[in-house]
Amino acid sequence: MKIYTFRQHLKESLKDPEFKKAWEESEAEYQISRALIAARLHKKISQRDLAKRANTTQAVISRLESMSANPSIGLIQKVASALNLKLKIQLT
Repeated sequence: MKIYTFRQHLKESLKDPEFKKAWEESEAEYQISRALIAARLHKKISQRDLAKRANTTQAVISRLESMSANPSIGLIQKVASALNLKLKIQLT
């Protein structure tokens, strides 16, 4: 039995120009989400507690972490500040 891994599937899928474009366009959201989740878990803070610190709702934090929202820089800054993080934006 041959196992088909996610990496193999991704490598194959990235050959499709439409998929590749969508994948690359989602990278910024993914990196923000990943960094916020990692920081929140490292500090052992629940989504609800983070929301209170950032003066927002748990649902907003959930949407931010699941990449199902298009957050403003202001919101990201508020959440970062609530985690004692500094927001740094870099274009490459």
